[in-house]
Amino acid sequence: MNADLNPLLIKEGFPAYDRVLPEHIASAVEEFLVHCREILCKVESSDETSWAALLDPLEEIDLLFEYGWSPVGHLLSVANSDELRAAHDESMPKVIEFGLQIRQSESIYQKLLGLRNSADWSDFSSAQQRIVARMIQSAEQSGISLVGKDRERFNEIEQELSQLGTDYSNNLLDATKAFSLDITDAGNADGFPSSLRRIAAASWTRADENSDKTPATPEAGPWRITLDHPCFGPFMEHCRNRELRETLYRAYVMRAGFGQTDNSPLISQILKLKKEQAKLLGFECYADLSLSRKMAGDVAAVQQMFDRLLASSHHIAKKELEELQEFAQSNGHAGLLAHWDIPFWAERLREQRYSFTDEQLRPYFSLDRVLAGLFELCQSLFGITVRAADGTAPIWHSDVHFYQIFNDAGTQIASFYLDPYSRPKDKRGGAWMNDCITRSCGKHGLRLPVAHLVCNSTPPADGVPSLMTFREVETLFHEFGHGLQHMLTTVDYRDAAGINGVEWDAVELPSQFMENWCLHRPTLMKMAIHYQTGEVLPDELYQKLRDAKTYRAASVMLRQLQLGMTDMALHHGYDPESGDTPFDVERRILSITSILPPLPENRFLCSFQHIFAGGYSAGYYSYKWAEVLSADAFGAFEDVGLDEEKFVMETGRRFRDTILAQGGSRHPMDIFRDFRGRDPDPNALLRHSGLQ
Repeated sequence: MNADLNPLLIKEGFPAYDRVLPEHIASAVEEFLVHCREILCKVESSDETSWAALLDPLEEIDLLFEYGWSPVGHLLSVANSDELRAAHDESMPKVIEFGLQIRQSESIYQKLLGLRNSADWSDFSSAQQRIVARMIQSAEQSGISLVGKDRERFNEIEQELSQLGTDYSNNLLDATKAFSLDITDAGNADGFPSSLRRIAAASWTRADENSDKTPATPEAGPWRITLDHPCFGPFMEHCRNRELRETLYRAYVMRAGFGQTDNSPLISQILKLKKEQAKLLGFECYADLSLSRKMAGDVAAVQQMFDRLLASSHHIAKKELEELQEFAQSNGHAGLLAHWDIPFWAERLREQRYSFTDEQLRPYFSLDRVLAGLFELCQSLFGITVRAADGTAPIWHSDVHFYQIFNDAGTQIASFYLDPYSRPKDKRGGAWMNDCITRSCGKHGLRLPVAHLVCNSTPPADGVPSLMTFREVETLFHEFGHGLQHMLTTVDYRDAAGINGVEWDAVELPSQFMENWCLHRPTLMKMAIHYQTGEVLPDELYQKLRDAKTYRAASVMLRQLQLGMTDMALHHGYDPESGDTPFDVERRILSITSILPPLPENRFLCSFQHIFAGGYSAGYYSYKWAEVLSADAFGAFEDVGLDEEKFVMETGRRFRDTILAQGGSRHPMDIFRDFRGRDPDPNALLRHSGLQ
């Protein structure tokens, strides 16, 4: 079968997202794996040990995967279907098996060691040396030294973990999709913001069982409330009916925690297998294995950060809850606050203290205006121009837009897809950046990087454009930060270009750095323009937005510490054979980090996709680790004066040429020092959070 018949067999241009069907997957995987094995056989049988003889052919294999398999994983997250899942699951074991075959190739491993020990080693660039060192480490952590039954067992674990991760993710998607709460009594919709009314009415109308009924209206309903975050979040903040809030909250924390979509047994099995895998490789626990390839280096360094941030936030978070309790009771709430009361009363207190609501802000943040402001900021800081290029690349959904990026000389250097809106039926929740095409320069010439930027913002409805919450604006800036590191790389070797080869706990630096600009007044005022009147966000509202930045900052900090510490505790010290359950471990961490006791039936771990199906195992701390780096990086702009355009521009170019351009070609601490002139200082994060 050739590329004309099977779009997964193309080898240049953009992935053919508009033509890929589930039935293409099995035959494409079979065919491109044949080519991959042929290339691997030639490399292994060659007597030559050189970069060109070893790394160039391996890049050919990467390219076959980039077109033949990566699009399948991408479509699974943005255009999920039962047929696609089945086709993906059928081929996945073959893909994993081949990946292990490469990483466990004794011939390639010995050639890599030969490169590292060769007389030419000192002539290799930093990027080349890092790539070789990483590949040696990857081989060693993929069981290259294991023999016999140990090697067989390691490979069995790899296959099972991959399938368990996919099952976990699918269960969560199905559980989220399966729940809905229909509100037919208009009185129960009192207090709903107009945006929630629109998306909830549209959700009811789109339901298959309502296709022959009169469409819902935002004003009169009915309204369908789902567990998808653009719906769940505003509902918890604005629903006045406490019983309905409790119903939705319990459904949310019980997602994938019971019945046919129960992830509980998968969690136990994942943790058991990861511990066994680490032991096979000579590590005491999975956390030690994970930290061996991260910037932090060991669990002690991570714990030191946890302790510092916990000490700065716990007592303040306790005061924040006491303050909220008093406010709620003075406004008619009887008894102690429950979990489903916190978002509602926190929003009421924020409204009173800062006299604005998310809904007042939404009309000022239409997606088009926010994108224009984001692109103008990037032009100012990094000397790049973003241009719309719809129609020049195949897309997977009509929501998707395509853009090209040009440098200050007018040369195109990258492009990206933007998939901005929530689609609960077939798109997983959250927001992310994935690489579509990685920059490289070899026998195929210069291949420009292409990124996928995916968000789950509030979609347009009833003729009203996508109006974003301020948090959704921050999320868009965050993901674009990841995209910038992928797209502005100047590294020519794909294994160190963009985010490739960047230590996991440093990857969030550019993304969190970009969030800081959302409250930079000149940036904000260029995008905060009312979609109907054209009025710029009033100064008074801007100041309140700034003042509200540190509202309940200690509680937010505790929540992130709770997630990171739970993750680390599950992968360091926890014995799945001890009789304790993962939920027991979580409750112990909650006793340290949560001011409010958890619900006994809480099954949050069943939806903690980051660590069980998203690559963050023993790595969730990375968000806080990178936040320390990003806050200090933004401090460099504060040091020169945020209103000093010339100095901000100079600092922006330096950030571009270090953090964004050099990617995985050097150790992130060395790159950070080049940009900042010193080691990172956590005081910047505490100062930005109002916790110093």
